[in-house]
Amino acid sequence: MKLHHKRILVTSALPYANGQIHIGHMVEYIQTDIWVRFQRMQNHEIYYVGADDTHGTPIMLRAQAENITPQELIDRVWHEHKKDFDDFFISFDHYGSTNAPENKTLSEEIYKSLRSADLIEKKSIEQAYDPVKGMFLPDRFIKGECPKCHAKDQYGDSCEKCGSTYAPTDLLNPYSVVSGATPIKKSSEHYFFKLSDPRCEAFLRDWTQVKTPLQVEARNKMKEWVGEIGESKLSNWDISRDEPYFGFEIPDAPGKYFYVWLDAPIGYLASFQALCQRLNLNFSEWVSPDSPTEMYHFIGKDILYFHTLFWPATLHFSNYRTPTNVFAHGFLTVDGEKMSKSRGTFITASSFIASGLNPEWLRYYFAAKLNASLEDLDLNLQDFTARVNSDLLGKYINIASRSSGFLVKRFDGVIAPAALNHSLIATLKAASPEIAALYEQREFGKAQRSIMELADQVNIYVDTNKPWEIAKKLGTDPDADTSQRLQDVCSITLEAFRILSIYLKPVLPELAKQVESFLNIAPLEWSSVDVSLTQDNVIQPYKHLMSRVDPQLIDTLIEANKSAPSEAS
Repeated sequence: MKLHHKRILVTSALPYANGQIHIGHMVEYIQTDIWVRFQRMQNHEIYYVGADDTHGTPIMLRAQAENITPQELIDRVWHEHKKDFDDFFISFDHYGSTNAPENKTLSEEIYKSLRSADLIEKKSIEQAYDPVKGMFLPDRFIKGECPKCHAKDQYGDSCEKCGSTYAPTDLLNPYSVVSGATPIKKSSEHYFFKLSDPRCEAFLRDWTQVKTPLQVEARNKMKEWVGEIGESKLSNWDISRDEPYFGFEIPDAPGKYFYVWLDAPIGYLASFQALCQRLNLNFSEWVSPDSPTEMYHFIGKDILYFHTLFWPATLHFSNYRTPTNVFAHGFLTVDGEKMSKSRGTFITASSFIASGLNPEWLRYYFAAKLNASLEDLDLNLQDFTARVNSDLLGKYINIASRSSGFLVKRFDGVIAPAALNHSLIATLKAASPEIAALYEQREFGKAQRSIMELADQVNIYVDTNKPWEIAKKLGTDPDADTSQRLQDVCSITLEAFRILSIYLKPVLPELAKQVESFLNIAPLEWSSVDVSLTQDNVIQPYKHLMSRVDPQLIDTLIEANKSAPSEAS
C-alpha cells in the first residue's frame, strides 16, 4: 500500500446553469485539471470536485421562457456541462449541483452558525421592483440611459460604453428587461452578513495579508478593499433575495431566499460531502478548522472579491477551515480581441469537439500560455495550429515514430537496457525536479518550454545517430556491432520518449494512456522517472498517436460559431 504525502481538496469556479461552456471557461478547468493530475502523479491524496451553480433569477426566468420547471432546466444543462468536461478530460472526482439536498443542509447550518455568532442582521432596503412581473429586479435586469455618457440600453450596474459604475436608481429612463415596465421603488427587509464587524475585518486583514500566500496582484487588491488597521472599508453583504426566486428558502424567514452567492461556494463543500459519502471518507476531518487538509480554489479574476472576502469569512465564522490559497487567472481573448459571436470566436466547448478538433491540442496550447499570474491570455488561432504541429507532432510524437519501427521489426520490440546508461537519459531525468516545481507553481508555460527544449535535444540525438542509415547498412552488412548500435540508439530514443511522456502526462492524459500501451508499461507516475524501460517492456508496433492540426478544421470551427444561436454564458 502506498503512503500519501499530502491531503488536498481542489475546486474550480462553478459554471452557471444558464448557458453553454465555452473555451474561455475551459482555461480555468484545464488549468485546474493539469495541476490536479500533476498532484495525483505525486501520489498525494487529492480530490477535485465541482458542481453546476443553479440558483437565481436568470434560471427562474429562462425556465419560464422555455415553459419548463427550473429543475428540468438545470438537469438538462448539468448533462450538457458534464459532457463538455468529459470531452476535455476534466477529471472531477465528483461533479454535483448546488441544488442538491446536501447543499441545502450545509447552507442552512452555516447560516445558523453565522446568526449564532451575531453576524446576521435584518435591514429594510429600497430596490427596483417590476410592477407587472411582481418581482424585485437584480441590477442586470434593469436597463436604461447611462447617467454619465447617456448611452442607451445600459445595464443597471455599469455602462459598457464609458465604463462607469452606478446604482440602478441612477439610470435615466429605466425599464425592466423582464417586462419592459418602468421599475418602481419598493422597500423590503433583507438579511445581511455583517462583514463590517470588527471581528470580520481583523480576520480578513490577517487572512489576506499574513496567513495566505495570495498572488501579489490579489493581495494588493485585498489590501485596497480591506484597508489598514483602524479603517472600516467593508460593507455588510446582502445575502437574501425576495420571492419569486429559485433557490433555498432562509430558515425562519418565509418568502426570503439565500442569494446565489451565499449557497454557491458552499456547493464546494457539499459536492465534496457527497464524494465523502460515496468513498466513506470522514467529511469533518477534511474540513474542520484544525484539519491538515490543503484546500485550493481556482477561479477567474472577476470573482476574486467573493472568494477572498465573503467566502473565507463565511467559513471561518461558521467553524470550517479556510482556503489554503485562491488561485486566480486572467481572461481569454481570441486573436487578440474579446470573444465575439459575430466573428465566430465565441467558441463553445461542444463546437470545438464537433468540428473535429482534438481537445488535447487545446489543453497543450493553454498549458503553453498559462502562468501563475492574473494576466490575460490569447488564443491566436494561427499560432495554435503552428505550435501544436511544431511542438507535439514535430518535436514530441516524431521521436517515437522515428525509432520504434526498427526496434519492433529487427529486435521483436526488445530494448537494450545497458544502453540506457547514457548522458542524454541522465540529462532528461535530471530535469525532473525543476519541471515538477514549475507544475507545482502553476508555471505551466515554463514547464512546457523546458519539456520541448529536452525534446529538441532528443531529436538532435536521433538526427546525429540516424537509425535509418544504421538499419540500411545492416541490411547489406549484418554485422553484430552494427546491429547492437541500432538497438542501442532506438532504445535510448524510446526511453527518452518515455521520460518526456511523464512530463507531459498532466497536460495530455489520453495521449499518455496510448503511450503506456505502446511502450507496454504501467501507468506513469512522477516517480517513474527514476526507473527505466526493461526487456520485459516489449515495445508494441507503432500506431498513429496524434494527427496534425488541419487549418480547415479551424475554419469549420469559426463558421460553426458564427451560426450558433445567441445564448447567455
